[in-house]
Formats: sequence, C-alpha cells, structure tokens
Amino acid sequence: MKPRNAPRRGFPAGQMLVHVPGRMRALVRGSELGLVILAACVGTIAGIAVSAMSLTTQGLREILYRLPHGARLSASTDVDPFLILFGPAMGGLILGLVAFGLARWRGGPQRPVVDPIEANALHGGRLSVRGSVAVAAQNVISNGSGASVGLEAGYTQICAGLASRLGLAFEMRRSDLRTLVGCGSAAAIAAAFGAPLTGAFYAFELIIGTYSIATLTPVVVAALCGSLVAKALVTQSPLVTASGFDALTTRAITGIDTLPSLALGLACAGLGILIMRGVTLVEQGVRATRLPSFLAPAAGGLCVGALALAVSPQILSGGHGALHLHLDGDMPAMGIGALALLFVAKASASAISIGSGFRGGLFFASLFLGALAGKLFAALMAETIPGLSGLHGLSGLESLTMFGLTPLAYAVIGMSALAVAVIGGPLTMTFLALELTGSFPITGLVLVAVIASSMTVRKTFGYSFATWRFHLRGESIRSAHDIGWIRSLTVGALMRREVETMSVDMTLRDFLKAHPLGSPSRVVLVDGAGRYAGIVLVPEAHALAAVDGEAALAEAMRYADVFLTAGMNAKQAASAFDGAESEALAVVDDPASRRVVGLLTESHTLKRYSEELDRQRRAIMGEAG
Repeated sequence: MKPRNAPRRGFPAGQMLVHVPGRMRALVRGSELGLVILAACVGTIAGIAVSAMSLTTQGLREILYRLPHGARLSASTDVDPFLILFGPAMGGLILGLVAFGLARWRGGPQRPVVDPIEANALHGGRLSVRGSVAVAAQNVISNGSGASVGLEAGYTQICAGLASRLGLAFEMRRSDLRTLVGCGSAAAIAAAFGAPLTGAFYAFELIIGTYSIATLTPVVVAALCGSLVAKALVTQSPLVTASGFDALTTRAITGIDTLPSLALGLACAGLGILIMRGVTLVEQGVRATRLPSFLAPAAGGLCVGALALAVSPQILSGGHGALHLHLDGDMPAMGIGALALLFVAKASASAISIGSGFRGGLFFASLFLGALAGKLFAALMAETIPGLSGLHGLSGLESLTMFGLTPLAYAVIGMSALAVAVIGGPLTMTFLALELTGSFPITGLVLVAVIASSMTVRKTFGYSFATWRFHLRGESIRSAHDIGWIRSLTVGALMRREVETMSVDMTLRDFLKAHPLGSPSRVVLVDGAGRYAGIVLVPEAHALAAVDGEAALAEAMRYADVFLTAGMNAKQAASAFDGAESEALAVVDDPASRRVVGLLTESHTLKRYSEELDRQRRAIMGEAG
C-alpha cells in the first residue's frame, strides 16, 4: 500500500504532498458548498499573490530605472537613456544566469513547466507548485527589468499552481480539481484588472474549456474574492479614465457603426496572426545564431532597449502606463506615422522578448497593441472617408455624419479584437471592455469585432498563442477541454492479454483440426520469427477448406498490415477498426518488432469509450456523484 505522503503521479520526486484531515476532505468532496468555500480561499490567496507580484515588479522597475514611487515605466518620459538601453539587457543576463543555475542544479534541461491550459487538458488539473513559482519569479525578473512581456502569464501560473496543490491536498475528483485550477486563474485575471466578470469568463473559455452551472458559482466567487483582495492591497487606476467615458461616441450608436467594427475585427485577426508568427521567427533566429541559451535573453534585452531608445519607452515592460495614456480621452492625437511606428516597435519588442527567452505572455501586450491598432484604424478612416464624425472634434450639423465612434472607442474595440486574436476568449474580452468602459453600446460593437476576429483566426490559423506554442512542441492541444482521459484510455489498458497464436506455416488441415466450428472465431497468426502475420477467421477457414482442401492457411489470412499498438488511445483504435472494417485487431508491442501482446475488439473499445464520454458529460454538468 502506498504511503499517505508519497509523491503523487504528475509531481517530481521530492515534492511531498500534505493531505488535510479526512473530515475536511469529506466536506469538500461531498458538498457543493465545500467547493465554493475552497474557491473563495483560492481567490483570496490569488489576490494576495497577484498584489505581491505587482508590487515586487514595480519596485524592481523603480530601482533599476530610478523612477519616482508609483510611476509607470512605459509612461515615463525622463528616464536616463543609458538605463533604457541597458536595463532590459541587465534583466536578461540575470534571467539567463538563473536559468543556467537551475539547469545545472537539476542535472540538465527540464521539460517545460505545465501551464494551466495544458494541466486541465492533459493532466486533470495537476500542476507543479515548484515549477509554477519558478515561472512566476522569472516573469517578475523579465517584466521588472523592462522586457516587453506582461505579468498575466505569471499571475495565472502561480495562482493555478497553488489552487492545484490545494485541491490535491483535499484529494479532489478530476473534474473538481480542473474547476479549482480555473478558479485560481479566474481570480488571477480578476485581481490583475479589477474585473471579476473578465476573470470568470477567462476561466470558462480558456482554462476549463466550457461553461456549466456546476462551475459557475465557484469560479465567480473566486474571481470576486481575488478582485476585492487585490483592490484592498494595491491601488488600481481605471484603464479608461472618467473623462474618457463621454468621449466614446458623438451620437447614439446605430447599425451602421457595426461596419467599421467588423472591419477592425478582421484587421486585428491578421495582425494577431502576424504577431504570433513573429515570435516563432525570432525563436528560430535565436537558435540559428547558436548563442548560448543563458546569453540569449541579454541579447534580446539589448535589442528591446535599443528599440525603446529609438522609438519610445512605451514599448518597455507590459505597457500599463502607456495603455493608460492611449485610453485617456484627453490625450493629444498622434499622427498615422507615429502610431504605426509605435505599433511595429511594440510588436517587435514583444516578439524579441519572448523569442529570446524572457518569461511572460502576450496578454497585456495584445491589449496595448490592439488599442494602437484601433487608433490607427480611426486615423486611416478619417483620411480615406471624409466627414467621419468624432474623429476631428466635429460639432453641430457636421456631427450628423456617417459614424458616431471616436478614436477612443476604436481603441477599445481594437484592444479587445486583437487580444482575442492572440489570447482567445471572445466573451472574456467583451466583458473586459464592458467593465473598463461601462458602456453597453460600445460593448455591443466590441462583440461584433471579437466574433469576427476570433472566427477569422480559428479558420485561417487555428490556434491562440498558447495553443500555438503547444503545437510547435508537438502537443495536439487546441483548448483546455479535457482530453487527458482519452490518452489514459489506451489500447494497452483495454486489450485482452491472453491471446492464442499459431504459426502461419501450418497446414490448413491441421488448423481446422485445432479449431473446429464453434471454437473461438478468430486466431492470430505469427511467422517463424514470432512476428505478427495476420488474423484468420475460423468460419472463413472452414469455408475455404470446403472449396479447396489443399489451400494454404495464408489464403484465409486477413489484416496482415493492420494492427494496434498498446500506446494508442481508444479514439485512435476506433478509427483503426473503421478503416480495417474489422471487429477485432491484434495488438503488437512495436511496429518494428511486431510481437503480439494482446487482442482488442471493437465492441469492447466502443463500450468503454462511451462509458467514459458519459462520465465526462455528467462531470461537466455537475451530475457525477
């Protein structure tokens, strides 16, 4: 019997899992209220963790760049040019040395840390807390040194990791553990933006992979707790200023205003794909240079610093301060050239940062880039379509023109549409726009843009940034939907191991003597070397003997080149049965050696697959006992 504190599957040796008392475990496992209480605890912990990371990174920026207390790096205009140039490189060098030291300590390169999406898709919600802490710490160094990455990846990683560990301590069921990981991620995003609805739908769309009544209460409670705790600990200023609310429209929104919103959504889809491809190109370029991995972040940081010095400090760090400026209704308008240059510089800086090895994500960068794209779109429309309302401060009769949106409104729409293209989650970004602006008419136009952007990316590219990264390393994950159970439902677990085999060289007469009518209906044949040769159906062998008593046994043999391997999952096996049109197939250990290790029938495979599907459906609907 396994000791109670033995390491559980999915965790490295040495990570001991502490279990809570049995009575408390029973309360959480047997009561929906217990899960909600645990979700509230996760939300509270997440709010504290997000606040701590935010304060730490802000402190690092203030020390490194000599900023006044509370000043945002990307909104500062009087930073020493020397620090702008070399600050990100210093952070990259520290990050590289830390990664090099960890690799030496662990005895070599390790597998990438499982993130919340992968954990819920493949591992039933299991994350390593140690790995999550390492990712969060590296994210703090990256963002705090000015690299063009956001903190949201670190927020969700550490909060989901802590939630996972808490759920494992309570020995939660697979579906409940996945929900708790979603609660941690929801609380992280809600705390980061002060937006509970955004956090909740981030969990539903991106981390859990579905919405259900069973997951609604715990996820929303966690998001509310995370947001409230973070607001109590850290002062958060709104991204859209109060004066900006009145600057969104010049007249009532009408149906015609959906046309530019739709066009902006399509444009953002294309830009999002280019940004994701750009990160991959940078990574390939860094590998091509054969630069030592621990020096790559420093080199990337130097490039980012040079871009910031040449264009604007707005491209540094996550860009919170810069986004505040661009979503301020009182900000002076920028020209088309300046907006385009800033967009290209920020996109390049983000691609260079991630591609060279800095830790972080594109969540906030995509929001900032989307706001720039929206303002650029508005400026281009003002030049190409004369008389657009709201774009040049028109008033009186002149305001009765074609569209009623201002550049600020287009910035909000573009922000959501580009974030959807890169991150995914149409409702997540729609609720973010609603919670930032408080404007339902603008939110309706945002919904039009995000649907257009999401559908275009899904049909033309097929991935979000996170799932694209999985694809590059060979994982077939398109979302957080739980497919791990399919991988565990393998042919090796389903097959019958006691399989009689006979030599393909024996005579048909001897075969019929050993297998009269009424005996097992199929026999697996092997060659002289013990390799799988095919399957003989006993009734067909008797029918062949009745026609030609001198026929060779091989003439009755079928499926010589069709077999299963023990590592296949049930879905792959079902496809093999359909392709072969067979009711049973042999299982071999390896396609090269072809040693027979079992036999699997289609009926048993489909029965077990159907049972698991039904169990998953009941778990999603909250019906599992």
